Amino acid sequence: MKHLTSLRDYLEALAELDDLRVIDDEVDPVLEIGAIARYATEHRTPAQLLSRIRGCRPGFRVLTAPAALSSRPGAPYARLALALGLDPDTPPRKLMDGLVAAQSAPPVPPVILDSGPCQENVLLGSDIDLTQLPFPLLHQGDGGRYVNTVGTFVLRSPDRKWTNWGIARAMLHDAHRIVAFTGSPQHIGVIDDMWRARGERTPFALVLGGEPAVPLVSTMSLPEHVDEVAYLGAYFGEPIEVVRCKTVDLEVPATAEIVIEGYIDHDELLPEGPMGEFAGYVPEGSWSLPAYHVTAVTHRDDPVMPVVCAGKPVDEDHTLIGLTHSARWTHYLREAGIPVAAAWMIPETAVHVLAVTVDPDWRERTSFTSSQELCRAVGEAVDAFPHGGWWVTRIMVLDSDIDPTDVRDVLWGFATRSHPTDGIHVLPDTAIMHLMVCYHEKERATGTGPTVVFDCVREDELNSTAFADNYPADVQRRTFELLAGARPL
Repeated sequence: MKHLTSLRDYLEALAELDDLRVIDDEVDPVLEIGAIARYATEHRTPAQLLSRIRGCRPGFRVLTAPAALSSRPGAPYARLALALGLDPDTPPRKLMDGLVAAQSAPPVPPVILDSGPCQENVLLGSDIDLTQLPFPLLHQGDGGRYVNTVGTFVLRSPDRKWTNWGIARAMLHDAHRIVAFTGSPQHIGVIDDMWRARGERTPFALVLGGEPAVPLVSTMSLPEHVDEVAYLGAYFGEPIEVVRCKTVDLEVPATAEIVIEGYIDHDELLPEGPMGEFAGYVPEGSWSLPAYHVTAVTHRDDPVMPVVCAGKPVDEDHTLIGLTHSARWTHYLREAGIPVAAAWMIPETAVHVLAVTVDPDWRERTSFTSSQELCRAVGEAVDAFPHGGWWVTRIMVLDSDIDPTDVRDVLWGFATRSHPTDGIHVLPDTAIMHLMVCYHEKERATGTGPTVVFDCVREDELNSTAFADNYPADVQRRTFELLAGARPL
């Protein structure tokens, strides 16, 4: 495992894979950054490093498609593999193994350094002007320029026992204020509620451009009171290095590119949104949300700010959430007593669909007498999952010979093994997310709606025609030999 401890290490690794390009021409933050990011994600081009942003402070750079599907042939998840310290050709199911195992490992708290590169430059008071930083207007129809699309908010509970790292979108308001879309049950919202209940402002830090694993763990929906930074230390087997902020009582990754510090004023409301989101559409309307007052901006020399342009799959909203939540689902469902081979939130479905594969001996290992009982239990467990079930609108329960990370495999299993009527189970009143346009307006407003479970588990034996299943080992070996010796015409 190679732990990349800074975004700059990550850029070097991308360059070695020929999965990074540099644009030296001046780029307009109004729509052009978003268009570059959107094209890169939709067409799996290399990530793009934009070196000159119009109207912004010299030296500030932007990285688009930082964790999107890679341009590397045969290795779409190469960028996430690098972020996790693994070989870039590691398949997505293998990427989950360490993330699942670390959920049962002892936490490794961070180590606090006296200083770090993230504080090479410190802006305070009148020196702060957020409007001079390269925050983009990403889509036509967005309510403003967005300060945060893939950065990590750091909040700590008033009793100092719980520090949460989480991602939430944040819109620029003026030189010293931003407004962020946070709230319960998102954990940064839970902590913010603690401060609000005390009648106090909430200290926050926003990390833009942390080491590449930071966005991953920040999307993972770990249980309450679990510190993401300690989980990340457990994953890598070594502590993450952090430094103390300049104006708030928080710590941030020492190698971060840009850090914005401040406090949340619950008595001052600002408009936020709309913004093109992970479902692939720009919604209508805006929200009135608490103002985030900025007290400091620190940054590295020539900092790099990662930007995600959310929308039609597959972008980072789907790769990051898909991978980390899949690791959570796999661990959680196994703890719930369901013999899960793997669970995968399918990125191509805008992470609306969860594919769950079950071990072939599920009948012997459980009390379920039919696949219908098994599927109903999976659906109920997903609905009960705290801070996670609201992403899922449809669940496919499949046999373990299906690779849930292979969309072709999943569609084959769904189409051929799920009865068109008897294979459907509806859970009528589950938690849903208001950004999912597949639900009615009333359902989105109340946060409840149906979830469908598709039973794709066969009770009878299936004689597959697939190469790996149907042909004897000696025939498979001979086939490889013949193919290796084939010549061009």
